[in-house]
Amino acid sequence: MAKLKLDLHEIYNKGYMIDKELNRILEEAIDRKIELVEIIPGKGSGQLKKKVLRFLNQGHIKKLYHRVEKDDKNFGRIFIHFRF
Repeated sequence: MAKLKLDLHEIYNKGYMIDKELNRILEEAIDRKIELVEIIPGKGSGQLKKKVLRFLNQGHIKKLYHRVEKDDKNFGRIFIHFRF
């Protein structure tokens, strides 16, 4: 199964870039019919992970994917599942 990966470590403190990259990776997954996207906000304080989850929970974004899974083995990873 093909998978896309987005590591947010480099742009953790640039809010506008985070939203831009999240939009880009979702669009790419949809265009290429990729079923799994791995987002890596990192562990840190958890604020970046919360920001990503808030972004994904927006109504217009939520309808694009099937489900979100928080990695129970690694706090710093989020998986977005698509159904095509």
